[in-house]
Amino acid sequence: MKIGVAGTGRMGAAIAQRLMSLGHELTVWNRTAEKTQPLAAAGAKVAATPFQAASFSETVITILTDAAAIDTAYHARDGLLSGSVTGKLFIEMSTVRPETERELAARIREKGAAMIECPVGGTVGPARDGKLFGFVGGEASDVARARPLLEQLCRRIEHVGPVGAGASMKLAINLPLLVFWQAFGEALALCRSLGLEPAKIVDIFADTSGGPNVLKGRAAALAAALQGKDFGPVTVDVDAMRKDLRTMVEEAESLGTTLPVTSRALECYDEASRAGLGKGDITGIPVRWMGKSVKA
Repeated sequence: MKIGVAGTGRMGAAIAQRLMSLGHELTVWNRTAEKTQPLAAAGAKVAATPFQAASFSETVITILTDAAAIDTAYHARDGLLSGSVTGKLFIEMSTVRPETERELAARIREKGAAMIECPVGGTVGPARDGKLFGFVGGEASDVARARPLLEQLCRRIEHVGPVGAGASMKLAINLPLLVFWQAFGEALALCRSLGLEPAKIVDIFADTSGGPNVLKGRAAALAAALQGKDFGPVTVDVDAMRKDLRTMVEEAESLGTTLPVTSRALECYDEASRAGLGKGDITGIPVRWMGKSVKA
């Protein structure tokens, strides 16, 4: 299949690599063109503009930073919708508020194309291995059309409702995880005087009822981070998760409610970013509260 990918940050690039490994013909675009170069070296075509990526493709996947980036990629003078896209399928995978996705879907329908949203759970490794968790919103017929491709990217796909429902679900599932990283750091602060080996600390927490799956999957990286060692490339950075936390708080306000714990976690993430950890891995959050220095 001819597929366009707009947005080749960490996740977009990993998804593109997965699709190329399965034999799809990819055309990629990114606002910062140099981020497309590894994919170009692997055989992807590089589009000069978003619309060029769409024009070469049957299906277009977008995974962008925020609502402003979506607006630019889709609606700029040379954006994805700046020319004819009749009959094409757009799969929007960004983590944004539901209203952003609903407004975009309406604009795409006006252009004679279809859109589903599929924000995903998982990081770079699962994206490369086709083991993401997809939270799909859209019309049943459009979801059915997208499903064969989504099954190559996701270990599990849940159609949770119309466009906008996927965005709501993604914000919801990210919330306890992001709060956890802060809570885990505070828990570590209570036991740092014990002098236990970091790997043992992580193992103990992972084997308790309060230990989420992320502790098992990232145990080695966490232990290395707690020792101030290099634990490999950044998978999810603090600033990206600050954006998600802000989005959660904004969405809650639009629904007439508040998220007090999430709001306080956001303040802690903001403090970490001001301390220079914004572009560092999310493991920097608990490590900072453990009172250790962090490799950003």
